[in-house]
Amino acid sequence: MSIRRPAVAGYFYESGKESLIRQIEWAFTHVHGPGFIPRVSEVRNMESIGFVVPHAGYIYSGPVAAHSYAKLASEGRPDVFVLLGPNHTGVGEAVSVWDEGAWETPLGRAIIDADLAREIISNSQYAKPDKLAHYEEHSIEVQIPFLQYLFKDVTIVPITIMYQVPEISEDLATSIFKASSKLGRDLVVIASTDLTHYEPHSRATEKDRAVIDKIKSLDPRGLFEVVLRKNVSMCGVAPVMTLLYYAKLSGSSGVEVLKYATSGDISGDKSSVVGYSAIRILK
Repeated sequence: MSIRRPAVAGYFYESGKESLIRQIEWAFTHVHGPGFIPRVSEVRNMESIGFVVPHAGYIYSGPVAAHSYAKLASEGRPDVFVLLGPNHTGVGEAVSVWDEGAWETPLGRAIIDADLAREIISNSQYAKPDKLAHYEEHSIEVQIPFLQYLFKDVTIVPITIMYQVPEISEDLATSIFKASSKLGRDLVVIASTDLTHYEPHSRATEKDRAVIDKIKSLDPRGLFEVVLRKNVSMCGVAPVMTLLYYAKLSGSSGVEVLKYATSGDISGDKSSVVGYSAIRILK
């Protein structure tokens, strides 16, 4: 079995099990977090198709990410999480799927749903089995400890997207939809992105508001056009577009913005910030 070892433990989040648990609980109880440590519902409430979640270091984006995970906890455990992240490293395939084995964090191992991964690949023009793109990529890795904290044993399909254009996102969304329908999987999609990078707080929030408006409208192509027109340095536009295309195929009833903040809200330095949002896509 192929094991993907953590690349950013001790950097983006704590590397020790107990210290990582404390850091996650800090994020949940932070003033910019949900304000409580969630309890996982014993009953599966299938209310959400997926979530948008940031992926910076926990000390900056963890409290915002915690809003998505608190809501997820209230809905109970699905069969599998499809984790979509941008490719920051520039290596690997256009769409790289880790299709077998497990991913390891200080909280244990998350098992790959190999059947679902391979079915996604078989339905896509662009998705390929590829591990190279994942070895040093942080955007998916930082989601897994939150999932493990809530659900202990989790099953995942990690997918890293290099080419961030609507055509590839639509293709991937369709392949996920077909694969989940064929296999009968109860899945939740996690789309990993940060928003505007390294601009003053006021400018970042203005740009991010335009991005969030397109997400609220379930408009993937409109999102892409806003990012281009306003020169928004959003790193995960493809994961979010994929989630939005998947939501449209699934008949989503709407969107709920759970939290928006910038790194300046957390650190107090608003001269150069990164924007983060937790967003829920409803069934």
